[in-house]
Amino acid sequence: MNPINPQQPTWDAVDRALEQWLSPQDDALLAAQMSAERAGLPRIAVSPAQGRMLEVLALAIGARRILEIGTLAGFSTIWLARGLVSGGSLVTLELDPERARIARENIDRAGCGTTVEIVVGPAAHSLETLRAMGVPPFDLVFIDADREQCPTYLEYATALSRPGTLIIIDNAMHRGRVIEQGTGEPSVEGVRSMMDAIRRHPRLKAAGIQTVGAKGYDGMVLALVGDAPRAASDPLDILLRHDAWATREST
Repeated sequence: MNPINPQQPTWDAVDRALEQWLSPQDDALLAAQMSAERAGLPRIAVSPAQGRMLEVLALAIGARRILEIGTLAGFSTIWLARGLVSGGSLVTLELDPERARIARENIDRAGCGTTVEIVVGPAAHSLETLRAMGVPPFDLVFIDADREQCPTYLEYATALSRPGTLIIIDNAMHRGRVIEQGTGEPSVEGVRSMMDAIRRHPRLKAAGIQTVGAKGYDGMVLALVGDAPRAASDPLDILLRHDAWATREST
């Protein structure tokens, strides 16, 4: 268990101020938080300040299709759904049927029921099903699930994306443990493997940010999906490498 940082009271106070200024919660969001507490769910949902950030990012890119990996009680789902453009849709994946039931109630109460589909089952299996079905690409993917499978979730997220898709990974700093090597802990190794995969991936350009707040110290990674690299035999690639204009004879 991580010791409480002496700055935590300040972080909490600033988060409350940000919430009052920028991300006030309505009755539906408050009810979602209360339902999670009553059910004894782990307190791992995004904070209200982070939820508003997700909503703003979705609005900024004009997201029509959002994929969320890790529903819990649906708190972040509501924020994301409110960031969809009119007529948009959101698919959220949840392993536990009881959590999915609680989330369904919260999402419906928030007025987002018609735009949100909850898929129950292991996320990796659900993601493979989505890919096999050939669903249209998503504009935003939010990964907020078990760290052990972060590399797998990243792979599927990229496969289900298009050029311009924004992938957001929560808890990516693992409270600073991301820099620890050889721990043998699946959660730490999962995050580190994901970071290595992002660094090597030809389609991803990413930035990481450390965060403090009501949830303590952690951070997120934001990765932008680019075009798929052309094959070596691609005629356009051959033309560009040959530089046909430079080899033309002058008249």
